[in-house]
Amino acid sequence: MSISDAPPPAPPGPSPAPPNQRSGCLTALMAIFGIILLLPGACALLFGGISISDRGRIDSDVAPLVFLGLVVGLGGVALIWAAIKGRRG
Repeated sequence: MSISDAPPPAPPGPSPAPPNQRSGCLTALMAIFGIILLLPGACALLFGGISISDRGRIDSDVAPLVFLGLVVGLGGVALIWAAIKGRRG
């Protein structure tokens, strides 16, 4: 087999389309709602810290609200992170 027997190179196909870009308005809305969701997390830290500093432990009636506030605040952090990082293709 010689070099001339090699098959011709394949013609270049169409280049893949770039991934769809998210609009700037959607990114801004995600960041704004993420910041709004940080407020319950900040309140949970504040009230949980006050409860711990007063009595040395969190009261049983305040603990579920503190936990819920922290979960909502983490959701806000995740939303801001998603807005900044963008969608991967």
